[in-house]
Amino acid sequence: MTPAIDLLKKQRAEHRVHSYQHDPKAASYGLEAAEKLGLEPARVFKTLLAATEKGELLVAVVPVAGSLDLKALASAAGAKKAEMADPQAAQRSTGYLLGGISPLGQKKRLRTFIDQSAGQWPSIYVSAGRRGLEVELSASVLAELTAGQFAELARG
Repeated sequence: MTPAIDLLKKQRAEHRVHSYQHDPKAASYGLEAAEKLGLEPARVFKTLLAATEKGELLVAVVPVAGSLDLKALASAAGAKKAEMADPQAAQRSTGYLLGGISPLGQKKRLRTFIDQSAGQWPSIYVSAGRRGLEVELSASVLAELTAGQFAELARG
């Protein structure tokens, strides 16, 4: 299993794991997950890492159908600006490979922000820590386990 699934089991959090055959040629890992699992893309969330002007890494969880508004993330974090994190730094900090970064069970506890649209669904899907593996859980459980804050982060 993955650190994300281990954390969910250890915390006895309500969740379901879904797997699918990942295509290495897929243009978007998140949209691939939505398509292969037969889900509305607005219900599947991607985990992105950004860095503030002071170098703090932040986790943003946004719908795969849209994109991350970096200004909104910076504002939510109380920073002047944010930019996408260096991919190597993201992998080192989380312990996950790109395309499989889960907001759960990361090596370092980073401040996490979840797009407020997550709250409109009875459950959402996020990476379980590996390409081709998603975990279904409520937005409130995700927020509780990541100490995440809800904010308006997504565009499109």
